[in-house]
Amino acid sequence: MPDIKVAVLSPDARQEETVTEGTKAWELFREEADVIAVRVSAGSTSEPVLKDLSYALADGDEVEGVLIGSPDGLDILRHSTAHVLAQAVQQVFPEAKLGIGPPIQDGFYYDFDVETPFVPEDLVKLETAMRKIIKENQRFDRRVTTDEDALVELADEPYKVELIGLKGNAGEAAEGAAAEVGAGELTIYDNINRNGEVAWKDLCRGPHLPTTKRIPAFKLMRSAAAYWRGDEKNKQLQRIYGTAWPSKEELDAHLHRLEEAERRDHRKLGRELDLFSFPDEIGSGLPVFHPKGGVIKRAMEDYVRERHIAEGFEYVGTPHIAKEGLFYTSGHLPYYGEGMYPALDVDGMEYRLKAMNCPMHNLIFRSRQRSYRELPLRLFEFGHVYRHEKSGVIHGLTRVRGFAQDDSHSYVTPEQAPAEVEHLLNFMLSLLRDFGIEDFYLELSTRDESKDKFIGSDEDWAKATQVLEDVARATGLELVPDPGGAAYYGPKISVQAKDAIGRTWQMGTVQYDFNQPSPDRFNLEYVAADGSRQQPVMIHSAKFGSIERFMGVLVEHYAGAFPPWLAPVQVQGIPIAERHVDYLHEVAAELRKHGIRVEIDESDDRMQKKIRNAQLQKVPFMVIAGDQDLEAGAVSFRYRDGRQDNGVPIAEAVARVVAAVESREQV
Repeated sequence: MPDIKVAVLSPDARQEETVTEGTKAWELFREEADVIAVRVSAGSTSEPVLKDLSYALADGDEVEGVLIGSPDGLDILRHSTAHVLAQAVQQVFPEAKLGIGPPIQDGFYYDFDVETPFVPEDLVKLETAMRKIIKENQRFDRRVTTDEDALVELADEPYKVELIGLKGNAGEAAEGAAAEVGAGELTIYDNINRNGEVAWKDLCRGPHLPTTKRIPAFKLMRSAAAYWRGDEKNKQLQRIYGTAWPSKEELDAHLHRLEEAERRDHRKLGRELDLFSFPDEIGSGLPVFHPKGGVIKRAMEDYVRERHIAEGFEYVGTPHIAKEGLFYTSGHLPYYGEGMYPALDVDGMEYRLKAMNCPMHNLIFRSRQRSYRELPLRLFEFGHVYRHEKSGVIHGLTRVRGFAQDDSHSYVTPEQAPAEVEHLLNFMLSLLRDFGIEDFYLELSTRDESKDKFIGSDEDWAKATQVLEDVARATGLELVPDPGGAAYYGPKISVQAKDAIGRTWQMGTVQYDFNQPSPDRFNLEYVAADGSRQQPVMIHSAKFGSIERFMGVLVEHYAGAFPPWLAPVQVQGIPIAERHVDYLHEVAAELRKHGIRVEIDESDDRMQKKIRNAQLQKVPFMVIAGDQDLEAGAVSFRYRDGRQDNGVPIAEAVARVVAAVESREQV
């Protein structure tokens, strides 16, 4: 066979190789055990495509090994494990029909049509069957087929038949369906056993691991109901979730993170600490704050209100509803209508609950003639908005239908825009640090090629995007692209922050808007220095993002043990006996003079039980009083972590608490 030339790429090198035609990709990486697939470009100008290690090399190919621990490698590992799960399900439950089984963040799932929902005991049986399949070292073998042949071969799999009918329109099928069908050739993967026989097969685009034995560590997590193709009008299937990792150590670390996340779950802690609830009588995604949660919410609001005023913002207020026409003018109904609630009939006119505050702020700007001397004009409010989120995505405080934004809009000249974006971004980052969040990166959301989703000229988008990118890069933080993630009216920077256990949350945003001020929208103008009328740039920003979501993140970040300045109860007074109660009330009065939130436990519980209760409520400080303390005018000062100083004079105890609160100490 003739020789061909290929290039083997690595992060820091390019090596030309001459190989025999028909050489498989795995032969280039036989010494690299962590390579489980390849990324192939047919020349330097073509887009790389993921291929199996069994791919036959072609002349001019540029080939890069895909490591199992890389993002693509993890997806391939998890997708292959999903296939092994599906094979095991059809072994244990032969009547099961196959849905789809894509990789997802940190794992995979596969949907099945079965008569009886899976139970935890079934997952144990399936894990055992999967281990046998893995041990058998079955080979994943890719096979090209035609639509017609596939329809015959998979005739007993109705959901696969439906996917074949959707070929080329995988986006209509379901999330993850692109892993099975696409616009190109149709492929089936056979699992080949040691005897060379097909043990199982599935419709799939691949790529996959070379063999099942390359799955190092996996675990099935849970089962749940899921509608076929994500449509509640379709049949409800049973979904099994699992996870797979390149080593047992990484699997164990992942499971530990999940345990820690469960311990920190803000919904559970919200109940235990009596912070908030979600009454069915009110409706899904509409939280209510209890007194202790209200304390935290007020502390957040007080902080951010004072910061906005110090940063040059003026406080305004707008209503919760407005005439429908306002949201046509802003563009929200044409471009964001699915996220808004249906119209309300008020005196024969249609009104809408607002999903955004910006249209009303525009009306404040437009209420009188503005001069360039007033710019930047910065407006801020706690605007309560309502968004028609689907029930399946609602999650505690972090995804709700009604929430308050610390929403601001800066109206600036085009020349002022870069400095204002920098000002807002620095404001946001300093706020996060004050709340104990120090690890973050930035994400730049831009327009994609879909013209119908976005409004405005290419030139305006390019200019706005460049302003945001320049400011973001000047911070020195990592900047991650998010193509297509922009709002319809302009690009945005979002702060992606990591919490105490390394999870990433989207926090505040800065958005550049050249559309809403335009003559086609609100026709906002200011009088320039030369007397001409000019259009301002509008910059949206929410520092918390939403108060509800930020609180949910804080609860999990601190595992409910808030720093003293945020804690609902900052000091718990614990009398050793009833005769010490009045003395502690005197201590409490001194603390309250300094604005400290203090409670006295006057229950009949023993002292140790009272201490335990305060610890469970995660109170930062306890002051304990007995006979000796009364005589000495002192208290035993106990910290949340169990440290205790005895015989602390009252004045010193008060000073310790006040210093911790005023400094926003993270204890």
